[in-house]
Amino acid sequence: MHINVKILRFDPEKDKKQHWETYNVEAEPSDRVLDVINHVKWYLDPTLTFRRSCAHGICGSDAMLINGRNRLACKTLLKDVVKEGGTISAEPIRGLKVEKDLLVDMEPFFDAYRMIMPYFINENAAPAAERIQSPEEAERMDHGSNCILCACCTTSCPIFWVNGSYIGPAAIVQAHRFIYDTRDAATEQRLNIMNQNTGVWRCRTAYNCTEACPRDIPITQLIEEVKRAVMYQQS
Repeated sequence: MHINVKILRFDPEKDKKQHWETYNVEAEPSDRVLDVINHVKWYLDPTLTFRRSCAHGICGSDAMLINGRNRLACKTLLKDVVKEGGTISAEPIRGLKVEKDLLVDMEPFFDAYRMIMPYFINENAAPAAERIQSPEEAERMDHGSNCILCACCTTSCPIFWVNGSYIGPAAIVQAHRFIYDTRDAATEQRLNIMNQNTGVWRCRTAYNCTEACPRDIPITQLIEEVKRAVMYQQS
């Protein structure tokens, strides 16, 4: 199939603002969007800049807007987004500074992630064997464990677009993962972080985050659970 690949370009060394460039590419319907973007980079325009790594939907590196929707380029098949002779668009995820072309500065995103202390905390003496969890307890925190930190959810959030200090859906999902880990002992500290004016109360339940998640995590549901946990702590 022949398709047009329309990419929003920006080179800070020569461009004052972003602009679209279109490339004609021959591909198979079963190819991924990442395949055609690689083709543009390797054969048509080596100046194109974007981020990718594993190319298997695990690392989350190649998050971008594809046809106006946050997706992972490596998981999105051409047959699902374009027809013969049609056009697909690719642009950087929103709310983060564009460094070049499809590459954005992820540091503010990871600053929010670090803020919720995304690691196991328990200063009690370790047991002789394992720290035991029931299957039900493990299931409670399972969704958060599936997050790959691709930023699709956070950069689809209109609150994050207008208020970069908002900790964002991804960080709240990670906080949920530890708040509901029965082996962890820092629940109170994380709930206090969630209760700050940059925390969970900034969420307006738009559901953009849930719809954008490539791992099908019910993000809005988890955010509401964290809200209830904060309310319970304060009561």
